[in-house]
Amino acid sequence: MIDAVCIQGKKVDTDRAKRIAEKFGAELVTEIPTDKFAKYILMDKTGISFVSGKNTLKGDFNNMLRRVSDGRLEHEILLKATKPQPGEKAVDCTAGLGEDSFILAAAGYEVELFEHNPITALLLRDALQRAKRDPALKDIAARMTLSEGDSKDLLAALPYTPDLIYLDPMFPEKKKNAETKKKLQVLHTIELPCADEIELMQAAMNAKPKKIVVKRPPEGPFLAGIEPTYSVTRKAVRYDCIVL
Repeated sequence: MIDAVCIQGKKVDTDRAKRIAEKFGAELVTEIPTDKFAKYILMDKTGISFVSGKNTLKGDFNNMLRRVSDGRLEHEILLKATKPQPGEKAVDCTAGLGEDSFILAAAGYEVELFEHNPITALLLRDALQRAKRDPALKDIAARMTLSEGDSKDLLAALPYTPDLIYLDPMFPEKKKNAETKKKLQVLHTIELPCADEIELMQAAMNAKPKKIVVKRPPEGPFLAGIEPTYSVTRKAVRYDCIVL
């Protein structure tokens, strides 16, 4: 899965780098791999990245600030679907790099993020750690907690009843800008679209939340064939909302 963990610069935590290399069974190196097909984790003063060939994937919440500032947050379609209330708890079962969770946390949710892929979880954890040190991001990031593992197992072990469960099985969007295309290309090298949607939906329902919100393509089928209570649709996306 990973060819190497590459350290660049003197400010990198070498003990952490060793632990990561051991976890992935990868070689710890100080030189950038020259193989153009190499897949490796890069650790430098800016954080942790995953590199696959010419493409690089990195978690970063700084680019999300514009979406939650200057009155823009209230126009987020996800929030029109979730209809948040103060103090509610949300679980994002398919966290990825945490962008949707960041929107939920910015709206006031206490968000628990579940991510099963170890590389994606590594990038997300690093992004969260950096965000919690950033004055502009720390208040939102403080409401986000990451758990690595299978969402179905983590849902079954939840010690509380969530108000919202959010599901975003990856799907091929028709309209993507160049940056999104590149990000998805790299993400798809380490994560496949959800293959156990029926089990995931059942696990979400067993957790007995007030509401389950599912991200879908506008013309796509309902997840696990379950018809929503209502849907919120825009050009590129549809949110199916199941009120329990």
